[in-house]
Amino acid sequence: MAALAGVLFTAVIAMPVLHSASPAVDWKPERAVEIVAMSGPGGANDVIARTLQRVMQQKKLVEAPLTVVSKVGAGGVIAWSYLNQHAGDGAYLSVSPINLLVEHILGASPITYTDVTPIAQLFNEYVAFVVKADGPLRSGKDLIAKLKADPGSASFAVAASLGGSNHIATMVAFKRAGVDVRKLKFVVFNSGVQSLTNVMGGHVDVAAVPVSGAAPHMSAGRLRVIAVSSPVRVAGAFAAVPTWKEQGSDSVFSSARGVIGPKGMSAAQIAYWESVLAAVVDTDDWKKEIDTNYWESHFLKSADTRKLLKAQYDDYKNVLIDVGLAR
Repeated sequence: MAALAGVLFTAVIAMPVLHSASPAVDWKPERAVEIVAMSGPGGANDVIARTLQRVMQQKKLVEAPLTVVSKVGAGGVIAWSYLNQHAGDGAYLSVSPINLLVEHILGASPITYTDVTPIAQLFNEYVAFVVKADGPLRSGKDLIAKLKADPGSASFAVAASLGGSNHIATMVAFKRAGVDVRKLKFVVFNSGVQSLTNVMGGHVDVAAVPVSGAAPHMSAGRLRVIAVSSPVRVAGAFAAVPTWKEQGSDSVFSSARGVIGPKGMSAAQIAYWESVLAAVVDTDDWKKEIDTNYWESHFLKSADTRKLLKAQYDDYKNVLIDVGLAR
């Protein structure tokens, strides 16, 4: 567990990258490119895929047409299986969430990062811990003290499954605070919106959701954010919200997002997409999305993305074994 707070985001893998607006010329797609989304329209994965599509098209970074194709189900397995039906074809991409690692660790998916081609890392997304604005829990310290006295005294809403980023972020935070996390009570919802609604309704005590999902409800005074899983405070509306590290839990957790392709892509295909994506993250449009969603820009090329995914896989496995969800 101690590794999780340090290994995932070390300076070794957060190497500086020289961005280029001119893709490599050794290869380029000669026909329509499909960006495969594992969530339906409006889902987080779909939104990121469509944002990439829009920026690439508007900035004319890719000459070929770009379409987003939804392949929903089985925690991402359907999307990644479809991707690998086109092995070695650089005209297929997908957004890579934490599911690519966790579903394999849990035994729910035969596919993980070693079965596809990691192309680039784009950003980190942190988790907010949210309670009712007029409820008795006023801070992360309050919650830690409550759970140390009785680990089952508060309920947590997470989406969309046990073993997902919201669940792992919760486990990491309280494990590092000295809570018996095997006794925590979780309620699984289909979406972060449902998690937040049930906290507002008083049906669940705490929701763990992406920071961007908590922002509008916090600003409207409906909910209070008592902690974030980031290494330092998140800027903007969250500037007054302390991290877990400030409240007695030496933990950091991020759900990293990147781009993958099918297995067997060539070096020239990887180089092309590395360059295109480096150009994407340098655009004002993309930077606006980063700010709007409270993401943390973290661009890595293919080789360093693979190193990051390995480090995350090893750490997530340790966490899930520790709490009895994996072997």
